[in-house]
Amino acid sequence: MGEHAPASRQYVPLTCHGHSRPVPHISFSPLDKQEAYYMISACKDGNPMLRDGQTGDWIGTFLGHKGAVWQARLSPDAQTAATASADFTAKVWDTHSGELLYSLKHNHIVRAIAYPFDQSRMLATGGFEKILRVYDLQELKQLGSANANNNEPVAPLTVEPSQAFEIGEGVHKEAIKFIVWARDPSVIITASGDTLRWFNLPERKCIRAIKLDGEIKSCELVSLAPSYSAPTDIGGGQPVLAVAAGKTAYFWGGMRAEDEIRHIKLNHGIASVGLDLKGRKFVVGEDPGTWARVYDWDSGNELDVHKGHHGPIWSIAFSPDGNIYATGSEDGTIKLWKNCEGFYGLWKGGVAGSSAE
Repeated sequence: MGEHAPASRQYVPLTCHGHSRPVPHISFSPLDKQEAYYMISACKDGNPMLRDGQTGDWIGTFLGHKGAVWQARLSPDAQTAATASADFTAKVWDTHSGELLYSLKHNHIVRAIAYPFDQSRMLATGGFEKILRVYDLQELKQLGSANANNNEPVAPLTVEPSQAFEIGEGVHKEAIKFIVWARDPSVIITASGDTLRWFNLPERKCIRAIKLDGEIKSCELVSLAPSYSAPTDIGGGQPVLAVAAGKTAYFWGGMRAEDEIRHIKLNHGIASVGLDLKGRKFVVGEDPGTWARVYDWDSGNELDVHKGHHGPIWSIAFSPDGNIYATGSEDGTIKLWKNCEGFYGLWKGGVAGSSAE
């Protein structure tokens, strides 16, 4: 593999078109039983899109928001999708039919949304209200079924803010931009301004706060599917919290994502960061700038520069098998970058003339 490494850096990315405005957030689903996975994108055009994760092919658009969509995530079982919007709602959708299931009302712009790490019945939201809320989707499902007329389709359920649990009342002083549910289901992490906070869910209180090197621009829990992870991976086979703030990329591990693995200061600002757990490298979007830079985890040396986007890169996500990563940009496009040798997805192969191809 070593002799092929330089050539593998020349893979041309796949470009996913369809959005008409900037793409602030992208994320992948876990692997399903057929080893397939999906990608969802948030967009300021108000139309989040579902795609095949390996090829980027469009599957459907969730229609119903009346403002920019800031974040979008798929549930761990991929049965639902959740979106956070400037129209003062978070919405939950059926991924098979595209139908709206729940509209979660808020009193200001919703910027952040998160499912638990490995179950799909809860949902956390946050935004310009500076309030962290947790909804019990299973309870909402039962409520919707109880209100349904057997002779008619089930209408979307409108949910008032009072139906959620508030966590850490009065703690946030700035808008909540990101929410991460640790592998330990009792711990939720928020990014607000330049501060990361850890919350104990049963006690509904903040248990830790850390001020970082500037405003937090991205904050994601990175993990591989169990069949692909190993103790030799970064984080020892556990998910890793990857955060971009100022000119520094931070990484925390462990069940509660609170054990700092390392932080790496670069000579430029960082708008987003993604982590290749198995390949031991990380990718950042420049801030300001339009390039994605790839760095070696162990040495910190720059390995590659991707120059395909024409606007800042706001989100970077690795697939659950680690074989590709996606970048979402201000230019309204998503690009998929191959991160493995040989045939994969729509790529014909790696090194020209290699017998492996």
